[in-house]
Amino acid sequence: MNKLPLEKRVQILSMLCEGSSMRATSRVADVSINTVTKLLVSAGLVCARFYDEAVRGVEARHVQCDEIWSFCYAKAKRVPTAKAAPEGAGDVWTWTALDRDSKLIISYLIGGRDAEFANAFMQDVSERLATRVQLTTDGHRAYLNAVEDAFGVDVDYSQLVKLYGDAPEAEKRYNPPVCVGARKDRVTGNPDPSMVSTSHVERSNLSFRMHLRRFTRLTNAHSKKFANHCHMVALYTVWYNFVRTNSAVRMPPAMAAGIAKSPWEMADIVKLIDATAPKPGPRGAYKKRST
Repeated sequence: MNKLPLEKRVQILSMLCEGSSMRATSRVADVSINTVTKLLVSAGLVCARFYDEAVRGVEARHVQCDEIWSFCYAKAKRVPTAKAAPEGAGDVWTWTALDRDSKLIISYLIGGRDAEFANAFMQDVSERLATRVQLTTDGHRAYLNAVEDAFGVDVDYSQLVKLYGDAPEAEKRYNPPVCVGARKDRVTGNPDPSMVSTSHVERSNLSFRMHLRRFTRLTNAHSKKFANHCHMVALYTVWYNFVRTNSAVRMPPAMAAGIAKSPWEMADIVKLIDATAPKPGPRGAYKKRST
């Protein structure tokens, strides 16, 4: 089976993590769209497995959580009338937990925005932490029971509830309402009020929109398949944590968190793919029939 050169695969994955669409990547790299898709699937599967094993025992002090919206195939209100909508079509939420100090993405989960996903997400966050943390979320009510079930009383937890005014009539369609203030609600433990913030995780979520074409608003670049959406987020998260230098900490977040000893390159992700690929057998191999 033919395999793309290392440099070509690095180029493709790098473009996908830097905001290029799959078809734009196909044109620039001079490969077929099927080649880009297959490489994305391979990278997504490997990155999800590696991330699950590597990002554990995180020693953090301040963790912020938030959700970022996108959609697959069509927005939720359009799915009932959409033609041949696939499974997973509609609104898709990516839950993220960020270490405020190292900028490490500690956990992520892709799915709905209901209590079931909140519980699964918070359980995963708690299992990846090695220390008691101060936790801040937005005012989404699903967090309340989810945090209690996952952490019990072993957390200092606050919600930052933002207060919004009415959007001007001319801006209602595309612009969110103006934030006119915020309220800090202590929920559990003894959180430091000066550290109650979601600004860092919201900035991280902006990076999602800037680097992942699938999250761009008001374009046709949205995901068409839920599985490919998950593969791209898995690739991006490993690239963000281990490869990309974060300007705030001047190193990849995984190094700042003590998980990695040195910066990675995209070639290291390609090597992960090669290390898990099945070894081809000799051409024309067969079993001799017994007579």
